[in-house]
Amino acid sequence: MTDRAHPLSTPPEQRFAAATAPPAPPAPLEQASRGSVQARASSASSKATSRKSAPDGGGYKWVVLSNTTLGILMATINSSILLISLPAIFRGININPLGAGESSYLLWILLGFLVVTAVLLVTIGRISDMFGRVKMYNLGFAIFTVGSLLLTFTPGSGNQAAMEILIFRLVQGVGAAFLFANSTALITDAFPAARRGLAMGINQIAAIAGSLAGLLIGGFLSTIDWRLVFLVSVPFGLFGTVWAYLKLHEVTAIKQGQKLDIWGNLTFAIGLTVLLIALTYGIQPYGGSSMGWGNPLVIGGAVAGLLLLAAFVWIETRVADPMFRLDLFKIRMFSAGNISGLLSSLARGGLQFMLIIWLQGIWLPLHGFSFASTPLWAGIYTTPMLVGFIVSGPISGALSDRFGARAFTTGGMLLTAAGFVLLTFLPGDFNQIPFFALLLLIGVGMGLFSAPNTTSIMNAVPAQARGVASGMRATFQNAGTMLSITFFFSILIAGLAQNLPSVMYAGLAHNGLPSAVAHQIAGLPPIGVLFAAFLGYNPMKSLVPASVAGHLSAHTQSVLFGKIFFPHLILPAFINGLHLAFYVSAAMALIAAVASLLRGRRYIYGQEEEAAA
Repeated sequence: MTDRAHPLSTPPEQRFAAATAPPAPPAPLEQASRGSVQARASSASSKATSRKSAPDGGGYKWVVLSNTTLGILMATINSSILLISLPAIFRGININPLGAGESSYLLWILLGFLVVTAVLLVTIGRISDMFGRVKMYNLGFAIFTVGSLLLTFTPGSGNQAAMEILIFRLVQGVGAAFLFANSTALITDAFPAARRGLAMGINQIAAIAGSLAGLLIGGFLSTIDWRLVFLVSVPFGLFGTVWAYLKLHEVTAIKQGQKLDIWGNLTFAIGLTVLLIALTYGIQPYGGSSMGWGNPLVIGGAVAGLLLLAAFVWIETRVADPMFRLDLFKIRMFSAGNISGLLSSLARGGLQFMLIIWLQGIWLPLHGFSFASTPLWAGIYTTPMLVGFIVSGPISGALSDRFGARAFTTGGMLLTAAGFVLLTFLPGDFNQIPFFALLLLIGVGMGLFSAPNTTSIMNAVPAQARGVASGMRATFQNAGTMLSITFFFSILIAGLAQNLPSVMYAGLAHNGLPSAVAHQIAGLPPIGVLFAAFLGYNPMKSLVPASVAGHLSAHTQSVLFGKIFFPHLILPAFINGLHLAFYVSAAMALIAAVASLLRGRRYIYGQEEEAAA
């Protein structure tokens, strides 16, 4: 990328004349990164448009911020609320998620929400630029609320109810995609450049806080009634829908004559969906293997998905109105921000899953917590990360308005990488104080990175492209999270598959189980062990057949089904895989820090800017 010429090099009388002249068509995006006379003239002429689309007077901008923050909070709470509450939900609909053929319900109820949002974000962002961001945002609030109502009153039981919950979760995900795709664009439209960092900091607090608060809310409500896990979103959804309809309005002119990129939308949606489905089934057992990466359908799905995405890129370079604005990547700040955002999501996307399994399957039982109570306490024990983000997020956002994003995003990723590395020094049965301190450190690092990075991306694009830019940013984030989850699970399952069977067989045989039964249990896919720990079930009770358990002595039952046997059994194999995952996350965070460092100094499209570094 080339450095940009400083706009103050234009004589004052020319700047004044340009600022008071009638608005001119925006310059081509490729001129945004050149220090040409035409780019400076276009920059000056677009200031009038920018002032129109980002009013600083009155309270409208705070209405936008509060409403979009509510929307993002709802969406992110519901992205994680099931992590803790799933055991109660499965009990409520009378289904055993660890039974034969039932684990797919568990996976898709968890991950289906993320898949549908990742697939739809860019399409919705582009449609919002064409037809109005406020309209699409309002529609998202309504769809999300309908999905929550359907989930609350899910009829039936057993597999029928599980399928209904899965479908209604997908409806929720569609609504969430509308909210994710438009919230940052609406904030950028409403706030002047000098205040966007603070606004993004507050909004991003809601995003991260929601994903962490969902653990606590789900854990608490599920102890009362599993339907409350979904009902809690309904009144806020109804309020937010009516509030947005009455108070929000378009402040950016919509370019007329735009066409929907049909083939681009189809190849992207189908390609990404097929790829994510293949990755999801890759972590499930296949034949005699502990994972499904050798499954021809998984391999074929991954290849087909990648080919369709390659075709999508080819199409986008040849259509007049592309869905995915590849030309935005010519803007240095936009490309560096999205690359570092993707790497950040890859680094931390699967962190919640890993921490929950570590706490629920090992640490909490070793310290006297019953398996049934571990989901709620796992959520409580991850709150230091939330605190760190809440403290650093708005501060870094506000300061980035003055000093630019580079120092905060780079520093945040370096702190996050340091936190991941330091976690590898903790034993499986760790001391609480350093564990909490490291989660706080990672939360601070994430907070330093998130708001300044989002602000710098949105500041760098022209007003008429903010919807698709917001969708692209969110797509990279959500797709990175999905990839991170499947990658981390694959690492853990591979480590367990290599080391756990022999250790489990020896432990079971030593404690009196018949050799044939011990061999059968030890040969079960390790993903069942992970899911049992993840759901807060007693893993050994779910693995040992009831007919066998009934013939064991009281002492043997107390040992096998107690709080100590399983954590000690799984700990060595689990901790090796966990450390490897943390090392990979640290490497990703370091690369994200380098990408952040290369973004250059503060740049705002169409306004006065500092010279790039």
